[in-house]
Amino acid sequence: MWCADAFEPGCNPRRDALGLTAAKFWTRTKFKGTWTLKRHVNPTRVPIETKESYRWLENLRQSMALVGPPERCLHVADPESDIYKLFCLAQDLGTRFLVRVQTNRLAAAPAGAEPRDGAHRVFAQLSAAPWPGRHYVAIGQDETACVHVKFAAIQTLPPVGKQKRYSPQLLTYIQALEIDPPADRPPVDWKLATNLPVADFAIAIEKLEWYALRWKAEVFHKVMKSGCRAEEARLETAERLAKFLALIAMVSWRIFFLTMSARAKPEVAPETVLTPTEIATLDAIDAARAKPRILRRTLATYLLQIAMLGGYLARNTIRRQETWSSGEA
Repeated sequence: MWCADAFEPGCNPRRDALGLTAAKFWTRTKFKGTWTLKRHVNPTRVPIETKESYRWLENLRQSMALVGPPERCLHVADPESDIYKLFCLAQDLGTRFLVRVQTNRLAAAPAGAEPRDGAHRVFAQLSAAPWPGRHYVAIGQDETACVHVKFAAIQTLPPVGKQKRYSPQLLTYIQALEIDPPADRPPVDWKLATNLPVADFAIAIEKLEWYALRWKAEVFHKVMKSGCRAEEARLETAERLAKFLALIAMVSWRIFFLTMSARAKPEVAPETVLTPTEIATLDAIDAARAKPRILRRTLATYLLQIAMLGGYLARNTIRRQETWSSGEA
């Protein structure tokens, strides 16, 4: 879990990745046989504390212990966090969440509804809501999708086997369904659940934009795996590997933060993001070259030097970028 959008709007208007608040290391040999167990046991009746997914609850608690007032935080997550216990824990801690859901949970019958056979379900009530409008939403760095948007507040019930332990939750569900999707990928069909109030279409769009930022978490993991090559580590003990990954996680966040900052404002002074020691080190490295490459003191130029030192970019790519940034023909 990372602190990418942990504070109220205005404190972090660009939604930068401000840092890491929690991490969990585990080995899946501890959970050997989980898929076999599902064939014989209803997973909803297994205590959450014995499941691998319990890490999401642990990280939520740890994040709350670090970032301060829980009402300032918003936890944005993909369907891995679609856990009813997590929704209840967030409510108990006084914090907020925005989770993409995949479980069609039980729901209380809406007021004035006619009795019918079978249980009421969340997705059926959401399906009955009207589509008040459409919106263009970012689904990656360079791609947008035009989606229909609807929302509905639904009294959501806990799983049947856990209704004595957990109370019902009034959640707002937001659905974004893509219009005319391209043939080369599945259509966008997001169903989001939140304990934040959604009073109108504009607020629903705001929550949709917040969830669209979650792709940055995937970019962060790409930096860890592809850039820092975390998966290629071959250390002798689990303790050493955990320490190495903890270090790599911080380095990856720093690289990611620099990259996002340079994309947003490439022409700003490097001092806006880099420390004086970092700038002095890069200047010293560049001064030792026969032909210095730092031709302009901009954040983008310094980021290119870091990328070259780390092997992220080929030298000819660096030269082309430097020529462009310096204004030469």
